[in-house]
Amino acid sequence: ALAQSVLPLIGAKTGPVGIAFANALARQSEGHSNLLAVLTPNLAVKPATVMITKVTIKGAKQAVQMFGPAQAAPATTFSTTSTMPPK
Repeated sequence: ALAQSVLPLIGAKTGPVGIAFANALARQSEGHSNLLAVLTPNLAVKPATVMITKVTIKGAKQAVQMFGPAQAAPATTFSTTSTMPPK
């Protein structure tokens, strides 16, 4: 089964992508726990990456899985395989 898929959206913070990014973090819903992808606790990646899960986190066991390897995987994937175009 596919555990994750990385779908990058690149755009200005003040444009549609920035608005969608902010809404993803601000408007949580049942079944979709949206998180910032981090490499390690308190170490966010650049560019900022939001991870939208396909499950509701229920219980400590799932939280440990989500706030660890699953949260770092897209951060590692995107930050090590992608380059941002120069401004």
